[in-house]
Order: sequence, then C-alpha cells, then structure tokens
Amino acid sequence: MSRICEITGKKVIVGNKVSHANKKSLRKFYPNLQEKKFFIPEENRWITLKVSTSAIRTINKNGISQVVKKAIEKGFLKK
Repeated sequence: MSRICEITGKKVIVGNKVSHANKKSLRKFYPNLQEKKFFIPEENRWITLKVSTSAIRTINKNGISQVVKKAIEKGFLKK
C-alpha cells in the first residue's frame, strides 16, 4: 500500500535537503502514518485505516462516522 492517509489524503512530498555548505539535494518528507482500528457503532463493525496522526485527532474530535462520510465524499476512502 502507498503512503497516503485514507482520511486527509496526506502523502509524500518532495523538497530539498540543505547541507551546512548550502548544497541542495532532493529528499522526501513522509507523513506520520499509523495503522489503526476504529469501531463504527452505526454499522456494528470494526474498520482498519491507515491514517496520519492529525487525522486521529480529527476523528477524536468529530467522531469516526462523520469523518469517514466526508472522506468518502472527497474520494480519499472507498466504501
């Protein structure tokens, strides 16, 4: 699986590594992804998602059902 958050859509971005001598070379910045299980009470089932830590905070704040519904609308998560 690719390194993409299934809730927010965060993925790897590319930037420069800058040395002390100010030489630039390409590097990658990876999102902080965790594989976590969530229980959806409306469907009475568990789902496993690969989510960023900021998405976990959003789920704690807004609830898993609402966040999953928005992710499906945006196309980050398939039903």
